[in-house]
Amino acid sequence: MSGKRSRDKGARAERDFAKRIGGRRVPLSGAMKGYKGDVIGLGMTWECKKRKGGFKTLYKWLGENDALAIQADRKEWLVVIPLYKFEELIDK
Repeated sequence: MSGKRSRDKGARAERDFAKRIGGRRVPLSGAMKGYKGDVIGLGMTWECKKRKGGFKTLYKWLGENDALAIQADRKEWLVVIPLYKFEELIDK
């Protein structure tokens, strides 16, 4: 995917996620000093990633479960949950 198409795809994903959580997209998300993350919402700063065929292993590990907890050695735990489940948790 070309640079502009890839950038546009990312911007669409950021806008969609921001809308779903009632947040807002960070201007120039990550491209300008002084701004971090892609979306601000729910009192948090979010980094958004979208890949055509990416994250297959995460989806496989999640399976039919509600959430997935992952941790690399000497790193913090990360939690992966479907957005619909997250929306239930925040009662949006």
